[in-house]
Amino acid sequence: MTAPTKPPHGTTALPPAAAIAPHTAADTATNADTATIADTVPGPAPAEPPSAGPAPGGAHLHSPVVDWFEDNARDLPWRRPEAGAWGVMVSEFMLQQTPVSRVLPVYEQWLARWPRPADLAAEAPGEAVRAWGRLGYPRRALRLHGAAVAITERHGGDVPADHAQLLALPGIGEYTAAAVASFAYGQRHAVLDTNVRRVFARAVTGVQYPPNATTAAERRLARALLPEDERTAARWAAASMELGALVCTAKNESCHRCPIAAQCAWRLAGKPEHAGPPRRGQTYAGTDRQVRGKLLAVLREAHAPVPQSALDRVWHEPVQRARALDGLVADGLVEPLPGGLYRLPHS
Repeated sequence: MTAPTKPPHGTTALPPAAAIAPHTAADTATNADTATIADTVPGPAPAEPPSAGPAPGGAHLHSPVVDWFEDNARDLPWRRPEAGAWGVMVSEFMLQQTPVSRVLPVYEQWLARWPRPADLAAEAPGEAVRAWGRLGYPRRALRLHGAAVAITERHGGDVPADHAQLLALPGIGEYTAAAVASFAYGQRHAVLDTNVRRVFARAVTGVQYPPNATTAAERRLARALLPEDERTAARWAAASMELGALVCTAKNESCHRCPIAAQCAWRLAGKPEHAGPPRRGQTYAGTDRQVRGKLLAVLREAHAPVPQSALDRVWHEPVQRARALDGLVADGLVEPLPGGLYRLPHS
């Protein structure tokens, strides 16, 4: 999740910034927008909270939040003008459900190796999986590779500015298309990541947490709150995201530092506790996801096909190990070869 921090510069209208993304959702999304699902593991969807209805306009929120952002935005590489639209897109894929601290080293290595989409497209998809390292949810690497191939083939190697063209790229969902169009090109779009949804839920709707999945009511509210001016809208999208990342956090929110605390509906209501199902964190130890990670780690370290026996050594339970390996093959992350050998995908 990224966001701009400076005025237009060169061909990139607004350089990007980022917000800390949650890292506890299951790797089950069908597009690149996994970060928009929930603060924690999606469970049974709660009843939609009472909606404040379309906002009469967010002008009373825009100035204090944007002004706060000007003074508090973090200095991150994807926020800088030289990152360009490709840098914004890479950061968006990496930050889904993964905190900034883990993304930073991988992002910098990635852009040093593949500074343009065509550079990544020229390599086998397995190299993207290898370079993804331990960021988690490695299907994002395959989706980013697929997007790079499409950008190279359809758009001459330049990330398109048009929202519809972005949305047509493989692995790009509504969130990522809106984020790239807004943060890289300064366009007017509602960018609804988990942090923004939480800010709107508290400040406008008066509830502690948004629903697990983004609702139509949330989208209407986000559109109603958008400033009319394109540049201001892009700044608002960035600022509200950063506010959720740094101040209006899922736990231990810092209302004393919030620029709109005096107007926050949730705070004014006495901070009523979440009324939906318990918000449970996701366990990792002993899960298929852990086994998948161990299997992929072996293949990432190897530069030649790996025999089944080497994979068998990473996990003691054969049924779970086989299930995890079959899942990796089905997801296109592992390629089986004759003779019981396995490797990262080559095509």
